[in-house]
Amino acid sequence: MENNDQSTVSLDLETLWDHVFTVHPLVIIGSMDDEETPNFAPKHMAFPVGWDRYFGFVCTPAHSTYQNIRNFDEFTVTYPKPDQVIFTSLTATRRREDDTKPELETIPRFAASTVAPFFLKEGYFYLECRLHNIIDGFGENSLILGEVVKAHADENYIRKNARDDNELIYNHPLMAYLNPGRFAVVNESQAFPFPKKFRK
Repeated sequence: MENNDQSTVSLDLETLWDHVFTVHPLVIIGSMDDEETPNFAPKHMAFPVGWDRYFGFVCTPAHSTYQNIRNFDEFTVTYPKPDQVIFTSLTATRRREDDTKPELETIPRFAASTVAPFFLKEGYFYLECRLHNIIDGFGENSLILGEVVKAHADENYIRKNARDDNELIYNHPLMAYLNPGRFAVVNESQAFPFPKKFRK
């Protein structure tokens, strides 16, 4: 093994993800409760699963999002824009003693076309999903996997030419979650340089 002059520190595994900032997508998961009322919740451990049309996120069975999706077998995914941080924060408010979240009534939304849950209005990327599987047993957490049955995007956010990617991101910034507890506005990107032998 080669010598490593970099100074490193061992981390407490119980609080592993609290010691350094890591970048995650921040999405809003839409579901329907037992009274068929729209529900929203922010999730940052969320990701495409493979290269096919599957999407997953981490959730705990104690949350209503888990129970709603288990009962109705459907959910939506909204990727919010940076100027929607207030509405995104409202989806994270705790439920009251009567198990309601009145703050959700103030959130602008619109209906999906093939599933019952709603989307957060003015997002930039939307997925309509049907439940594929729930995998329990990650400590207190579970992985909820959905099959994407329909997808939509704000036309201003759609890539048209790889050479214009940086301009696209500059003009239409993205919001990322910096775990733990911060968010960032992404308005600049850099392409990875390819070795000369791979360039045309």
